[in-house]
Amino acid sequence: MRLSEFDYVLPARQIAQHPLKNRDASRMLVLDRDSRVDEDRLFADLPGLLHGDELIVVNNARVIPARLLGRRVKATARDGAKKEASPAEGEIEILLSRQLDDDTWEALVRPGKKLHVGQRVQFGAGELEAEVIAHGNQGQRTLRFFSSSGSAVKDEINRLGHIPLPPYIDRADEASDRERYQTIFASQPGAIAAPTAGLHFTPEILEKIRERAIEICELTLHVGLGTFQPIRTETLKAHVMHSEAYEISAETAEQLGRAKRAGRPILAVGTTTVRALEAAALRASETDSGQPLVAGKAEARLFITPGFRFRVVDALLTNFHLPRSTLLALVCGLAGRERILAAYRHAVEAGYRFYSYGDCMLIR
Repeated sequence: MRLSEFDYVLPARQIAQHPLKNRDASRMLVLDRDSRVDEDRLFADLPGLLHGDELIVVNNARVIPARLLGRRVKATARDGAKKEASPAEGEIEILLSRQLDDDTWEALVRPGKKLHVGQRVQFGAGELEAEVIAHGNQGQRTLRFFSSSGSAVKDEINRLGHIPLPPYIDRADEASDRERYQTIFASQPGAIAAPTAGLHFTPEILEKIRERAIEICELTLHVGLGTFQPIRTETLKAHVMHSEAYEISAETAEQLGRAKRAGRPILAVGTTTVRALEAAALRASETDSGQPLVAGKAEARLFITPGFRFRVVDALLTNFHLPRSTLLALVCGLAGRERILAAYRHAVEAGYRFYSYGDCMLIR
């Protein structure tokens, strides 16, 4: 399929720049694939719209303050003193993308041309530094961090870093984003973006769901650069997805196994959850384990497009996604390209708020 088939027009004013005051006040477009009826609802209606036998799966990844602003440190002088670049000349922006060990990260660096192997970057008042130890493509580098403050590197990153809001949010991050750009499930740090479908949940909504004896289980997929990597090819087939690390516990795998054997629907909260579940199911199918999916840690490399055979996921709660994106292709894979694009056109006309801090869609 051609990339141009996954396009739509969105007025810039409908890109949500801030979250709503109340998480569960978002609108929700409900797509029923059996009746083919679309319905405008509120996310707060979700507990009452569920059939009652679903197993809901959420992503408990926690966003880290992965955007660091620093300055290059010039080469060491003969007397051993480090020479700092002037602020304007040496400004460097680093987006951490994947943790390799306690102090080593892969990162996207701007401007990348100025950072070669051996170059150092200083953050804050110098209590945190990073050295480039490997060179990658498209501005990517591998960095080893050092703390001179007595605190652990992770603590200094947490203190000095910024929440990496997506580029379509045209503002600087604010103190409130540290809490608001996290789901209430967030417990496993390492993601560079929130699994945004989960942002709508509140403790009160969860209580209403549990009052109906509906099960909820968790997995972890750390959202990385792969999710946001633009498609630069004319066809979907030619695009190569980056991998993202995920983990499914034995307990969650057992819950999913029981639900599938009983014929209960699996409702995935977010496209990240879909990728983890379907990647684990594909691993299971390749090993002839007889289980719906394989527990444990692995890498999700799936590029889900129309025609994909879903082995686990039956329903999806998701936010609205960018045109010509891998995430839009995934949603089209579940509900059909024409149906999804028609729903998006309706959402635009009806004034829905789009993307990370925007409204959502329930596909069932």
